[in-house]
Amino acid sequence: MQAFWKLTWSLGRRYAIATPSKLNANQVRLLSSTARMASSLPDLSASPEAGQHLLHEDKEYTTVKEGLAHILVPASGPAVPQATPKGENTPQSVFYNPIQQFNRDLSVLAIKAYGEELLERKQRSVERHKQKIAAKNKEKKRKREEEGLGDVSRKAGKLEGDGSPTEAKPTDDGDSVTKDAEPLPVGSEPNAPSITSTAAPDVFTAKTDADSSKHEDIPESPPSKFTFTILDALSATGLRALRYAQEIPFTTSVTANDLLPEATKTIEMNIKHNRLEDKIKAVTSNAMAHMYSLIGQDCRDEKGRPQPSLKYNVIDLDPYGTAAPFLDAAVQAVRDDGGLLCVTCTDAGVWASNGYPEKAYSLYGGTTIKGPHSHEGGLRLILNAIATSAARYGMAMEPLLSLSIDFYARVFVRIHKSPADVKFLAGKTMVVYNCDSGCGAWTTQTVGKNKLVEGKKGGYHWKHVYGQGPSASENCKHCGSRTHIAGPMYAGPIHDPEFIKRILDGLPEVSKDTYQTTSRIEGMLTLALEECIFIEEDPNSPTSTSKTGKWDPAALDPAPFHFIPSVLSKVIHCVTPIENSIRGALRGLGYLVTRSHTKPGSIKTNAPWDVIWEIMREWTRQKEPVKEGKLREKTPGYAIMGMGKPKDLEQNDGSATAATEEKIKVVFDEKLGAEKDKKKLVRYQLNPRENWGPMARAKGHA
Repeated sequence: MQAFWKLTWSLGRRYAIATPSKLNANQVRLLSSTARMASSLPDLSASPEAGQHLLHEDKEYTTVKEGLAHILVPASGPAVPQATPKGENTPQSVFYNPIQQFNRDLSVLAIKAYGEELLERKQRSVERHKQKIAAKNKEKKRKREEEGLGDVSRKAGKLEGDGSPTEAKPTDDGDSVTKDAEPLPVGSEPNAPSITSTAAPDVFTAKTDADSSKHEDIPESPPSKFTFTILDALSATGLRALRYAQEIPFTTSVTANDLLPEATKTIEMNIKHNRLEDKIKAVTSNAMAHMYSLIGQDCRDEKGRPQPSLKYNVIDLDPYGTAAPFLDAAVQAVRDDGGLLCVTCTDAGVWASNGYPEKAYSLYGGTTIKGPHSHEGGLRLILNAIATSAARYGMAMEPLLSLSIDFYARVFVRIHKSPADVKFLAGKTMVVYNCDSGCGAWTTQTVGKNKLVEGKKGGYHWKHVYGQGPSASENCKHCGSRTHIAGPMYAGPIHDPEFIKRILDGLPEVSKDTYQTTSRIEGMLTLALEECIFIEEDPNSPTSTSKTGKWDPAALDPAPFHFIPSVLSKVIHCVTPIENSIRGALRGLGYLVTRSHTKPGSIKTNAPWDVIWEIMREWTRQKEPVKEGKLREKTPGYAIMGMGKPKDLEQNDGSATAATEEKIKVVFDEKLGAEKDKKKLVRYQLNPRENWGPMARAKGHA
């Protein structure tokens, strides 16, 4: 049916342009029939359905469904744009890439999990406020009874001639007239943005029994109006805005912004077709100008209490290329009491490549790291760019989820106002000395240092001091090759395990028809959750999560990057070890081991490189010896294997390698290293289709 409509539409256009004198009778009849069929197509008022054809302003459109949203694409082109092997794309007036459905599915679920957490926090805040008021009223009642005043208010004030207090004037319901100080507004908890839920108002309606509230002196605060607003800053077709409005029940307002008038016109058409005029507003504006216009909309008053603000609860940045130009405006336009910032960067050729260190520095404030762990380094460059942008305004960044996906990066971070937390940033920013031309080892060093100091009266506190000199020499201590500097980049944990668990816990309840990428989401988030096993807490730290119940601004990631056994095998020219053997050897020595979500066959561990290379040497001794003549002099592998040294010097030179060899006993226990995967998760995605990728930029003029 779809092909038939396209054929008749193209015929109609072709014959309409033709000269009337050249048309024969058959062509005239066909043209008339085509015109009648085109005029019979439904308009935007029709209920949206996948694959339907509509006529709007004399143009025919095909409906494409994703999630619960429907967007209209011109019927003259393919509904799903394809790229040729040469990289040529079907021209698009407004950009739409179906490959990023995983990104959009994940974003909906992440924002929903974030919002549900805020709703629960708001509910707890309301309950605490009710308990606080009840406790105050109970204490006042007790004092009045002790003074023999009973239910008579102390503010009745007037005395009879004999000095006894007069009775207060009764109200209609028999209560005494009282007047106390105005209570604090509901929800004055730190980092608790205001939220609305028209779908679940019963959660927040504070009601008390009539009997218990008759003699309360302090009235309860009326339920405040909650809002949950989202900005889709670079909206294109408006698909993200449509999905957020349709699929997140507590969303009250979505702003879909785009620079191109053609895009905004398409967004308005899609909004009307989805019947979401009451929830989504289309705006034609420069994204940075729109976000900068919200500066000065404080989320808290001078006493630190929440107040209404035009700033957004969630801002989604999904540009074509880098998001770096928008970060400064975004951190100032999102709510600074825990707002969510969702950032996509599709320029992996910059932040994860080896060819453009100068471009990476100009965009993200640091140079890239060369090697198989380049995507992990790229994520940390992006996080560092966000953290430094926020720190200029006294705001701290809390990473919730950071993923390298296909050709782009997607990070979810929470922004909150805290000059005290910002002080930890220098101690959580690192440079990396990377042996990229030799054995692949690395050494990290933080720019500053967060030092835990014991107080004179007991207890510990943090002191922020200068970082020490270089933690590595000019040449790699393992192979002697020259090292290169990467960074500065973020050195803290890049995921929040509780946030990931919340998303995973909700996956069984979502529709597989609506969220068609749930299997991949579950696999990738499980990998990200496994990366959190390295997070450790210092029992003396006053900022640890176990003590504060919040994010620890001082936490560092002891395993920032991964290594790949096959890459190490190439250095020493040996047969690649089985992954289970390497994991078993590391676990047998007491180290933590997991995989990285960025690369198949990767291993993340908190073991030092001395131990990793000793395990590889032991592999060649126990399992797969290096063939004679494979290693040449002055190569990294030659130095790693300790060739060319006299045996007595090799045993007594006091080097780290010799000391490591004496201390550890390596056992390649495959059973210990086996990863249990009962669910058979899709941890690493195969190419979804031929010639897929970021596609070409949409054509248009502002």
